[in-house]
Amino acid sequence: MILTVTPNPSLDRTYEVPSLDRGAVLRATGDRVDPGGKGVNVSRAVAAAGVRTTAVLPLGGTSGTLIAELLGAQGVDVTAVSIAGQTRSNISVVEPDGTLTKINAAGPELSPEESALLLDTVRTCSGRAAWIACCGSLPRGLRPEWYADLVSRAHEAGARIALDTSGPALLAALPARPDVIKPNLSELAAAVGRPLSTLADVVKAAEELRSLGAGAVLASLGADGQLLASAEGTFYGTAPVSRVRSNVGAGDASLAGFLIAAGPSRDGGSGGGTGAEALACALAHGAAAVQLPGSAMPTPSDLRPEAVHVTQDLPLDLPLSEMSDEQ
Repeated sequence: MILTVTPNPSLDRTYEVPSLDRGAVLRATGDRVDPGGKGVNVSRAVAAAGVRTTAVLPLGGTSGTLIAELLGAQGVDVTAVSIAGQTRSNISVVEPDGTLTKINAAGPELSPEESALLLDTVRTCSGRAAWIACCGSLPRGLRPEWYADLVSRAHEAGARIALDTSGPALLAALPARPDVIKPNLSELAAAVGRPLSTLADVVKAAEELRSLGAGAVLASLGADGQLLASAEGTFYGTAPVSRVRSNVGAGDASLAGFLIAAGPSRDGGSGGGTGAEALACALAHGAAAVQLPGSAMPTPSDLRPEAVHVTQDLPLDLPLSEMSDEQ
């Protein structure tokens, strides 16, 4: 079972428009409503792959109720922590070329009691988990060290930890030694305090974060692929995409693929795929996700593993393109 923790979930409304014209009345060519937040998306992708998952998240108000209903319909077990505030709603506008404009609400402020209850709930559920994925921004009321506390408690329960966050929360959690972190290019650059222009820069930055406590670094590089730096070695991979429809949640689908591959093996052993195999699964899931509408998560029929290429022969001089924080 893969447990996810999303401290700041959302109800995501996505609209596809012919073009985004400021000040105009736009007519959508497509629209959808999805439960959102990084950890929520990971659980949705895991469930779509037929793997058991539980999502722990604070929920409040009518949007919180709808999130729980939508997740249940997608095969995700929900363990909700009731909060006084209203769970946020986010809006994404996608143009035909894949350009994404997103409006994210701040979300509710959690009280000290709600914060403590969320941590206790994760501890209660963690004994059944092979992996715990702690994902997304921290809502108001949670200090940057909150993830570090969660990582320490989860390790005490014997679970492996995947952390997908950024900024002070990421840096504060590294001494607690998360098993894998999943920054994108801009988040990785912010963590080391300098721009990253080539794959060699990414490799160096990933090793720096490993030296600070991360067991492995799974770095999303957008159209330039992904890099995995781990104890098994450093791997680089790409997965060609014919058309980008929406990159909302693509990085979360990628992390789900990694966790599925790196989970318990089919014969019940303690370890599944590592290194190249786990990176290939991450790439296949991410590439499939960007070709789906909104934040739809891929099913096994959407994956094209034969198109994925992974190597340890790193093209260190590869120049990197810029990418948004949403990938």
